[in-house]
Amino acid sequence: MSNIVAPPVEAPAASRSQYDPRLTNADLAPLEKQSWGVYNIFAFWMSDVHSVGGYVTAGSLFALGLASWQVLIALMVGIGIVQLFCNLIAKPSQRTGVPYPVICRSAFGVLGANIPAIIRGLIAVAWYGIQTFLASAALDVVLVKLFPGLAPYAVVAEHGFLGLSALGWGSYLLLWVVQACVFWRGMDAIRRFIDFCGPAVYVVMFALCGYLIAKAGWGGIDLNLSTVTHSGWSAVPVMLGAIALVVSYFSGPMLNFGDFSRYARSYAVVKRGNLLGLPLNLLVFSLLVVITASLTVPVYGTLITDPVQTVARIDSTFAIILGALTFAVATIGINIVANFVSPAFDFSNVHPQKISWRAGGMIAAVGSLLITPWNLYNNPEVIHYTLETLGACIGPLFGVLIADYYLVRKQRVVVDDLFTLSPHGTYWYRRGYNPAAITATLLGTTAAVFPVLTAGDVTGMYTAAQYSWFIGCGIGLIGYRLLATRGPLRLPVPETP
Repeated sequence: MSNIVAPPVEAPAASRSQYDPRLTNADLAPLEKQSWGVYNIFAFWMSDVHSVGGYVTAGSLFALGLASWQVLIALMVGIGIVQLFCNLIAKPSQRTGVPYPVICRSAFGVLGANIPAIIRGLIAVAWYGIQTFLASAALDVVLVKLFPGLAPYAVVAEHGFLGLSALGWGSYLLLWVVQACVFWRGMDAIRRFIDFCGPAVYVVMFALCGYLIAKAGWGGIDLNLSTVTHSGWSAVPVMLGAIALVVSYFSGPMLNFGDFSRYARSYAVVKRGNLLGLPLNLLVFSLLVVITASLTVPVYGTLITDPVQTVARIDSTFAIILGALTFAVATIGINIVANFVSPAFDFSNVHPQKISWRAGGMIAAVGSLLITPWNLYNNPEVIHYTLETLGACIGPLFGVLIADYYLVRKQRVVVDDLFTLSPHGTYWYRRGYNPAAITATLLGTTAAVFPVLTAGDVTGMYTAAQYSWFIGCGIGLIGYRLLATRGPLRLPVPETP
């Protein structure tokens, strides 16, 4: 095995020309220029948080029967864990300039990396469809408000096909095309788009909050969206569940954060962007969410946790259109960030010469349409046994990659060997697959999926299912550390440079 050396930010041009074409293309190769600054990383997280899904998730934390200070503690602990893990997962890709599926070759082997890539890609395809459907629902509100005659076409029973109304089909396909157009223009266009989306939602959120305060007065604000029913030690399990919910919500983009950190000028830039975009940004956004949601009670007589429905209650047509369109655009932002870029790299990694980055993204887009995501979204049981089961696989993948880079490789990677099929390459392993990584992933996935599938039948599994990501991550990390350094599956010990 060749010596493992500290990776350069850029691979030498001469060596890049010698990369095996079966493992590389222009999108998977190390970047020649890394130009993203702190604001770009900050805007990435704003786009990831500022959506209808993020709004509802943040609001749900304040409706768990906890006091507001308990929710804020759980929220900050959870997002602190996310920030730590994102810093960890960002470093190898930022230092090498390669995306998530390529850096996975270090742990899984140059061919075995297709396993985590495909798993993450499939999860992203499902959520891409669901997020597009949620954004199209916001667009439906605008269209019906502008053209009341379209209302009958928004009813599935009257004008529907495959479970979606005629108006819904039109809105979904329109946003599907818009997202594809933004994606097709490349990462620079995506960077500019997400730079706009996050701040735009803040403008609308502050305006909506100000409107409701003007209607209800400052006395209408209540940071508890439900009656406080947990206090003392009884609140601890609920707070732990809230922490797990925060981590689980970000588990997808957290796993493939390397797809974006690779563009950052330095690792210090990534850490500062994560600090601004995660704990500080999420705290402000969550407070805005709970204040806005609580004010819907005195103003409209009922608690409304969907921002689009809150905007739809405003008397001004202009305000409704502006608000709903903004939330639709924001949801497009998170969709492109979390569920379009990721499978683009993941599917391209499977066959780089036949599947470009753009082709990989379009595979994801077409797949998201074929699964009719509105039917998935309308069937909680299907979501439970598909998305949560696949989501439980994310934890082990994260644990294996972190263990490989920090505990086994000691933060050293041979960049050139990520792109060679030579049996003498550092990451060839056995036929291109690392059995230690695959075994650890299987162990972690089995342990994480079991509580999810048996939550309604086995005592205690419902509680354990909340921590499936942690279970999978822990077993994947520890299992890989042991398998890679001991026993018959251990890896050759690298020489210290």
